[in-house]
Amino acid sequence: MRLLAWVGLVGMVALGGLLRSQTAATARIPQFENGSVKVWKTTVQPHQPTELHRHDHPRVIVALTGGTMEFIGQDGAKERHVWEVGKAYWLPSMPAGALHSDSNPGDKPIEVMVVELEKEQ
Repeated sequence: MRLLAWVGLVGMVALGGLLRSQTAATARIPQFENGSVKVWKTTVQPHQPTELHRHDHPRVIVALTGGTMEFIGQDGAKERHVWEVGKAYWLPSMPAGALHSDSNPGDKPIEVMVVELEKEQ
């Protein structure tokens, strides 16, 4: 009986660690898409930058949680944005061939809703 309880406890601890690691990852979660817009929620965890990517279309960012976000270009150049909770921000499309990653240098996750305009360049 003790062994069964011990195995159950170890399993619960392992599962808890797995769930924490899954919820503590930088993530992009699709919300809505049609021919005009793509909408997704992004959570950027502290010190877990996104992979290099690009945005061919302009977008509106709505901060669900505030913080400072850094866009880091493939050349290492940093562009800093301070986002306040509940405010919306305009970001233009990126120049041809440019790539960046998003990085959160703070100590708390940053969550934003992104609305990308698919018909605009």
